[in-house]
Order: sequence, then C-alpha cells, then structure tokens
Amino acid sequence: MANAVANYFHFKELKTNFKTEMVAGLTTFISMVYIMFVNPNVLGASGMDKGAVFTATALASAIGCMIMGILANYPIASAPALGINAFFAYSVVIGMKIPWQTALAGVFVASLIFLLITVLKLRELIINAIPSDLKYAISAGIGLFVAFLGLHEGGIIVANKDTIIGLGSFSVASTWITVFGLIFTAFLMVKKVPGAIFIGMVGSTIVGLFAGVIHMPSSIISAAPSLKPTFLEGVKHVGDINTVQLWVVVLTFLLVTFFDTAGTLVGLATQAGFMKDNKMPRVGKALMSDSTAMLTGSILGTSPVGAFVESSAGIAVGGRSGFTVVTTGFLFILGMFFSPLLVVVTSQVTAPALIIVGVLMAQATKQISWDKLEIAIPAFLIMIGMPLTYSISDGIALGFIMYPITMIAAKRGKEVHPLMYGLFFVFIGFFAILNH
Repeated sequence: MANAVANYFHFKELKTNFKTEMVAGLTTFISMVYIMFVNPNVLGASGMDKGAVFTATALASAIGCMIMGILANYPIASAPALGINAFFAYSVVIGMKIPWQTALAGVFVASLIFLLITVLKLRELIINAIPSDLKYAISAGIGLFVAFLGLHEGGIIVANKDTIIGLGSFSVASTWITVFGLIFTAFLMVKKVPGAIFIGMVGSTIVGLFAGVIHMPSSIISAAPSLKPTFLEGVKHVGDINTVQLWVVVLTFLLVTFFDTAGTLVGLATQAGFMKDNKMPRVGKALMSDSTAMLTGSILGTSPVGAFVESSAGIAVGGRSGFTVVTTGFLFILGMFFSPLLVVVTSQVTAPALIIVGVLMAQATKQISWDKLEIAIPAFLIMIGMPLTYSISDGIALGFIMYPITMIAAKRGKEVHPLMYGLFFVFIGFFAILNH
C-alpha cells in the first residue's frame, strides 16, 4: 500500500518521502487553519450562519486540497480566499444591500463560468502567455504580500494615521511571541534544520502557553456545526441574478478569483521549482482542480475557494507532491471536530512562518531582467502593488497594464503575446468595475 501511494505521487522522481510530505502537509495546515475562524467571522457579517460557514469552510478546503493533490499532484492547498470574502460580505451584501443567498448564487454562477473557461483551456493559454520575468515578479510579489501579512498579523507592523503604516507596540505581550518565533525560526533556517518552520511554530506556541499569552482550550472535542443553513442556498437563488448590477458582481467574483488563483498557482509553482520552459506542467489539471474546488465551495455555502498562498509554508519545508495537501485536507476534516484545540495556533504563532516564507519567495527577484526598464517597471509594479493594495490580483493588474506600454516604448511590441494585449484591456475594465 505504501509503495503504491509513493509511486502514484512520484515520491522518487520528486525526491521526497512520506515523512517530509506529512510534515509539509501539517505545516501548510497550521499556516492556513486560521481561515476556518476568519471566514465565518467575515461572512457572518453578511448575516450567514457562522457555524454553517465554519463547516463549509473546512469541507470546501478539505475537498479542494484532496482534488488538487490526487488529480494534479501539486502541494498547493485550497481554501476560501481572503479579500474576496470581504468583498462578498461588505461590498456586495452590506454595501449593495443584496441578500447573502443571492450573493452566494453569484459565486455559484461565477464558478460555472470558471469551470467552462478551464475546460476550454483559456486559463491555461493565459498562464502560458505570461512572460517568465513577470512570473518571477508574481512569485516575489506574493512573497512580499505574505511577509506583510505576517508582520501585520504578528503586531510588528500596524496602521498609523500619520504615516499610513508604522512599527507596532512592543509593550503588547503577544507581539513578543512573533518576535521570538521569527528569531527562533530564522536561526533554525540558517542552520538548515529540517522542518524549521514547523518547529518554530511549535516553539512559539509552547512559549505563548507558558507566558500566559496563549490560553489552553477549555475542551478538546466538539461536534461539527450543521451545514443546513447554507447548503445549496446559492443554487436555489440563481434565478435572482437578473439585473446588470448582479452580473457585474458575478463578473467581479470571476475576475478577482481568476487572477488571484492563477497568480498564486504560478508563484507557488515557481517557488517549488516546477516551472519548465516558462510553463507549468499539468497546469490543466491544476486549474481543473482549482475550478472544481470553487464550485464545491459555492454549493456548500462559502465565498470563492482558490489556491492558498500559505501553501508556500509547506513547500518551504520540502513538500513537493500532492500527498502534502492530501494530508492538509485530512487535517481540515479532523479540524471540524477538534476546533477547540486550534485556538492555540494564534496569528502570532503563524506570523513568523509567513515572514520567512516571504523571504524565500522574494528570492525569485534575482531572475528578473532588472537592466531592462521595459521589464523592470511592470515587474516592480507587480511586486510592490500586491502588499500595498493588499491584493494579489490588483498587483498583477498594475504590472500587466504597464507591460505592453513599456514594451511598445522599447520597440519590442511584436514580442508581446496577443493575450497580453487582451489582458491589458481586461484589467483596465477590471479597475473600472471595482471603482464603479
């Protein structure tokens, strides 16, 4: 049985093993488990049942991970994406006063369109049309974005009304958990200790427990909340999508999810060393897995599901096959029943991992042709745009709009793939829709 699994996931070819894959899967899970608690709080603001969203989030993540692992054999986990869930709750439901059931129907329709363009291989064509320099910029930009998330979640970087952002307060005890974790993890990484990121998380948790900053859970096991309040609600309300405004909502769900997940897939594949001749092997299967996960999530009752940036933590500790995220998916299922134990994995515990992973992903910058301004300018806008706009898709949009312009200015317009010209107009429309 063990040999069959190892052969199916190509352990030998990918130079990995059961222990490495399981540690990587656990590390990925610990890095992204916060979504099980954040997503219900965000979508709960729209009036959705938090318990049902909690279960939907866990199941959608588990199914998405397993489909990606088994079908595409990539260590890239899936879960409801941050940012688009806030758009769902605060912009669509609260801002536009659209019932959450109708908004969920919008996610369902967007996921069907998503699946269609995947089957027609349009997503694959678009990803392969992106120049290698911009792919490296996407990878590095995601690294900066992830590091920024870690610094903010850990309390080291905070909002500042005078300077936009600034240094956090070190009089806050929880911030020191992040500081300890970052120093401890960095030390282990430099020493090349296997599983350094995961060990760093465990160490931070133990320190937090002893310091009283992290509290022991009151119980160990709890039943998974009922899925009934959200299950199939989107499917039932598809008929409510009958106005131009609602179709704009559907289009926005589609565009944001498309470029967030496409960018994340490319960035993670680059980090893991999977890219060959500027192409992602098995990209069709990866995109099909991604699209299916989004459709599944809309049926269960959650905002769009897509490739999760935190997968980079598992890749960083050696995860190279789909068995990594099969492990992650199994842990999401277990997480539904052991949710009280997960409270010890605070944002201060996961923050150092995100910062270190950001460093690793930012190494892709050395592959960018910085001596050519027509490449350097759009690449830089992608990288700096992601953390500063707090959006992977917005960062990509800034760079992709600038790329054809700088290439034409350098008299290299003929080298630009026709799809990149098409994306130039798509992203201009994308910004027009978001700012409508």
